[in-house]
Amino acid sequence: MPGSTFGTLFRVSTWGESHGPALGCVIDGCPAGLTLNEELIQPYLDRRKPGTSAMTTARSEADKVRILSGVFEGRTTGTPISLMIENTSQISKDYGNLSDTFRPGHADYGFYTKYGHRDYRGGGRSSGRETAARVAAGAVAALILENYGIRLRAYTTAIGPVALSDGLADKLSLDEISALSTNAACMPDEDSAAAALKAVEAARAECDSLGGIVECRIEGVPAGIGEPVFDKLDAMLGHALFSIGAVKAVEIGDGIKAAAAKGSENNDRMRMKDGDVSFDTNHAGGILGGISNGNTILARAYFKPTPSIYQPQDTVNEKGEDISLTIKGRHDPVVVPRAVVVVEAMCAITLLDLYLQNRNSRI
Repeated sequence: MPGSTFGTLFRVSTWGESHGPALGCVIDGCPAGLTLNEELIQPYLDRRKPGTSAMTTARSEADKVRILSGVFEGRTTGTPISLMIENTSQISKDYGNLSDTFRPGHADYGFYTKYGHRDYRGGGRSSGRETAARVAAGAVAALILENYGIRLRAYTTAIGPVALSDGLADKLSLDEISALSTNAACMPDEDSAAAALKAVEAARAECDSLGGIVECRIEGVPAGIGEPVFDKLDAMLGHALFSIGAVKAVEIGDGIKAAAAKGSENNDRMRMKDGDVSFDTNHAGGILGGISNGNTILARAYFKPTPSIYQPQDTVNEKGEDISLTIKGRHDPVVVPRAVVVVEAMCAITLLDLYLQNRNSRI
């Protein structure tokens, strides 16, 4: 299957299915000498794993990562790094009624028409569980970026009808966001998180689900990262974030709000401060012309509601018959809180790859 590899110099290939024995990734292009062990990767996976709150599926996976190659005596060797995460809590019989049925809102029909054969257990390769491998790779990328003084953190800005107050996150440092986003909603505001939990509980009581928004803030990125034409930094971030299942829109900076602004309102005016270029505002989200400008990068991903809902739904089967389907099993009422670290991981992988490419931009 093509399309399972992302990146040019820092290349990540993921493998595995939701109900297979394991899943994981291979990282090619990680520089040698990075201190790396399972304990440095595990906190990222713990932020994504299921069964941790009322906002997640009841499926309980330890999501323990194992490093199989590419590390010797606690440091990377420059050779491919293979990471594996075992699946330990599959209940495949929950999907028995889906063997020849296409679930509304899922990739089932498209996958079947493309390949003619599919793993219907949890969506197989199309399952959101694949993102565990991305998170493991993103943890490695984030560790490398820290060596270059680049830090990033993603957080929830909205779940269903509940959203953070405008500008609230902008007033917080990355450390404050990290400390405040440990609640079940991953929102850096306890009042908003509590309201979001009530909204999720209400949707669950109606056998329904919710969507939401995840924002990633990246600080310390020097000006000059990215390419001016097809491989623009914002284009590659868009590619990375759209590759996450359930993402239906991506914004950089003001995003769609920029379309309603005037140029005099949208331009970020520059001035010198302590010998460096600084910006009065950040409507561009740290990227202009596809290249970072040294300002904070802001990327935003919009997630649709979880398609697996416990209501009867009209659909069709492989025989071309109209049927009614009621989905069983264990599913997230909202994917947003667990997707926060996935957004962060994909941003880290993208930025690191372009950062490494930028070393060849001049003699």
